[in-house]
Order: sequence, then C-alpha cells, then structure tokens
Amino acid sequence: MKIKNRLVFRMSAIGALSLVSIFAPCNVEAASAGKVIITDGWFRVLPASVPSGGYFTLSNKSDKPVSLTAVDSAACGMLMLHKSSGGSMEHVMALDVAAGKTVHFAPRGYHLTCMDAKPALKPGAHIPVTFHFTDGQTIVADFMARDAKGK
Repeated sequence: MKIKNRLVFRMSAIGALSLVSIFAPCNVEAASAGKVIITDGWFRVLPASVPSGGYFTLSNKSDKPVSLTAVDSAACGMLMLHKSSGGSMEHVMALDVAAGKTVHFAPRGYHLTCMDAKPALKPGAHIPVTFHFTDGQTIVADFMARDAKGK
C-alpha cells in the first residue's frame, strides 16, 4: 500500500471524538467491479455538526494493482479518504492496493470522513457510496448507517 500526496493535521477534540467507535459486523452485501470487491460498509452516524466515520474492506483480487482516488455519496456534503496515525489524521489523495491484497478501513486507521451529513445519513438507512479508481472503474457500495455505538 502506498499513500500519495499526504496532508497531515492535528486532530481537534471533536475530530478525535468522531473517530472513536466500535467496529461491528455489517450485513450489507459486497459490491464489486471485476475483481475489486468492497464489503462490510458502514457509517458511524454522529450529529450533523460532527464528521461521521465510514468503514469497509477493500479487496483487490485481480492480478494488477488498483488505486482508489475518490469516494462520494449524496448523504455527505463532502466525503474524504483519511488515515489516522499517532494522534494525527492524514488526508489521502490516493491509496494503492497491490494485486491480491486487502485493506481494512476501520477506526484509528484508514477511514472515510463524511462532512456536512445530509438528513439521509441516519441510523438504519442504507447509503450508496461511489468509489473511483485511476483506471476509470467505479463501484457503488451500499453502506449501513449505524448509531454512535456502531449498532
């Protein structure tokens, strides 16, 4: 895995609070384009004024690397790729996933940050998230919205 074009910033108390969650199993089905598969997608829903975290598993079952460059969802004013590490958070412009490898997006690691959540992002909702890759492929995955405890 390789992170491209990183921007590092210190987390505020609110930012840190938005990243603390309990990882819970998700019953949402897998989404794929060819041999790139996204599973276990879910959002930890927080009040609209606080960023919500998104978590999933990205598996590259192909014989060549893929590079995830963007994500978007109508449920978020802005949806970004981030990585938490050592008390800071990095904005991830692109994430390379080698052939045959899997990356887990989970609290205190790689994750999505949903800014300006829309009313559709509420516990129990199914939220479509679109993943964009450098080779032009897109994958739309169904994420489950869960409460602050991950339930």
